[in-house]
Amino acid sequence: MYGPEVSKPGTFAASALLARRMVERGVRAVQILHRGWDQHGSLPSEIRHQCYDTDQPCAALLQDLKQRGLLQDTLVVWGGEFGRTVYSQGTLMATNYGRDHHPRCFSMWLAGGGVKGGTMYGETDDFSYNIIDKPCHVNDLNATLLHCLGIDHERFSYRFQGLCQRLTGVEPQHVMQEILA
Repeated sequence: MYGPEVSKPGTFAASALLARRMVERGVRAVQILHRGWDQHGSLPSEIRHQCYDTDQPCAALLQDLKQRGLLQDTLVVWGGEFGRTVYSQGTLMATNYGRDHHPRCFSMWLAGGGVKGGTMYGETDDFSYNIIDKPCHVNDLNATLLHCLGIDHERFSYRFQGLCQRLTGVEPQHVMQEILA
């Protein structure tokens, strides 16, 4: 179900299965990493390998959690540190090019844990460069994720240099109610 790499320790597939087993045993936070997505070059060949590594195990993890009745209480977040431009970068050959970082527009998907399935939030222009509908600040996203985890982002604070700080910052943030089940 998790793919042919599931029996190889350290692979994404093996990590996805291990994540399911940890959730099943009550572990409250599990993180799976897949390295090598920073494709400023070699995008046409590398993206295929990375999708091969992650697509089937991610689908299997969701299906497995749902089948066991764990998905409704488990928030799954798939994301990265930033978005990618849609235009090419690098040598610009048919077989070798890349994409640059994009700090304003990024894609993530969420599943389970109180998130409404099949919901799309936000939209960019035709060039995927500027946000034209429902912008989401990273602090709003964090407020929403914390809400799904049962944590009030306005009360979740820590002391730093004598001041109370929040993960969501001091500016007013909101939980994105539109994506919640």
